Amino acid sequence: MTTGERLTAAAVSAPTGADRARRRGLIALCATEITSWGVLYYAFPVLMGGIGADTGWSATTVMGGFSVGLAVSAVAGVPVGRLLDRWGPRPVMTAGSVLGVVSVAAIATAESPLWYIAAWALSGIAQAGVFYKPAFAAITGWYGPSRIRPLTALTLVAGLSSTVFAPLTAVLADRTDWRTTYLVLAVVLAVVTVPAHAVFLKVPWHPETRDPATGGGGGVMRSRPFVLLTVAMALATFGMFAATVNLVPLLTAHDASTGFAAWALGLCGAGQLLGRVGYGRFSAATGVRARTVTVLAAGGLTIAVTAFAAGPTIGLMAAVIVFGATRGTLTLLEATAVSDRWGTGGFGALYGAYSAPATVAMAMTPWVGAVLTDWIGGYRPLFLASAAIVLLAAVFAVWSVPATSRRDAGST
Repeated sequence: MTTGERLTAAAVSAPTGADRARRRGLIALCATEITSWGVLYYAFPVLMGGIGADTGWSATTVMGGFSVGLAVSAVAGVPVGRLLDRWGPRPVMTAGSVLGVVSVAAIATAESPLWYIAAWALSGIAQAGVFYKPAFAAITGWYGPSRIRPLTALTLVAGLSSTVFAPLTAVLADRTDWRTTYLVLAVVLAVVTVPAHAVFLKVPWHPETRDPATGGGGGVMRSRPFVLLTVAMALATFGMFAATVNLVPLLTAHDASTGFAAWALGLCGAGQLLGRVGYGRFSAATGVRARTVTVLAAGGLTIAVTAFAAGPTIGLMAAVIVFGATRGTLTLLEATAVSDRWGTGGFGALYGAYSAPATVAMAMTPWVGAVLTDWIGGYRPLFLASAAIVLLAAVFAVWSVPATSRRDAGST
């Protein structure tokens, strides 16, 4: 190779300014997703008991505020998606960070149930602006066909959110009270997310190239494949989340110790990481339809196996690891389902509409799962019902790919 050829090759391989901006943006999103999920989501389960004990509010009120936040997040996701398409992630996520700080401070200072619930509703708007949806939209817009690797990196890092913030919240709560803890967390949220979003998301964004997919965004949203995909993901989210939330009660109800049940839940979490790490190769080796149906079918089957093997056995351990892997894979499958079928144009609006029912399903799962458990007679029937729901989602997914999609035959 001549000197000129070497210089040309080096110039081609050298990262451009846009490459460096994308890399900085991805690193910033990794930090802000850990913090946003930690403060706005994972801190609540740790503080929930303290809130009720200090205020005297009922468990329904305390949990209800949190659920209202998730429901508002689902509804707000649609207009937030349109704003993302038009203005890009930087102004949207920066504004979401500011709202998040204000909402956490409002939760911490709530003196009445109405104030408390209103503060959580404001938090829901912030969640729509800072959680996975806008982050996925940002990465999809920045990286286009190369989005799988950065999406995997983001979900792997953000998956540590509960690992970091649940213990941190517990330490703060042990030394102060729930109100002071939330105020401290609001400061952490402000220091980490607001400047990171404002400074490091300066990646070129071209709204004129992000018009809705063929037929217009409304046309896609009204199509049968889009509706079936949305229904399938909502059902899968409900069934898998119900199984995860009730795994420990299932095992302890069938003679397993609390320690064993906790280990099983931990293995499920480890399985999620394995599923996310392997998603890139899995995606490259499968088409859209096969990928979606396989993940959902595997999730339903492993939930059923867990229901029948609910005891301290090697078979159960294997089942929860595989179930965890399907849950981890589902996160990335959900993130790429729209762009795999309809491309990256208008992704924010389409993704916001598609993911809203799944967010509502996740918000309702703890309450609906408790009702179902009482109604159908225990945790094993609940797991079998959850398995059936996820398998039904796999059936709907068969028809969730548009006939004109060229992405169905191979990798994306």
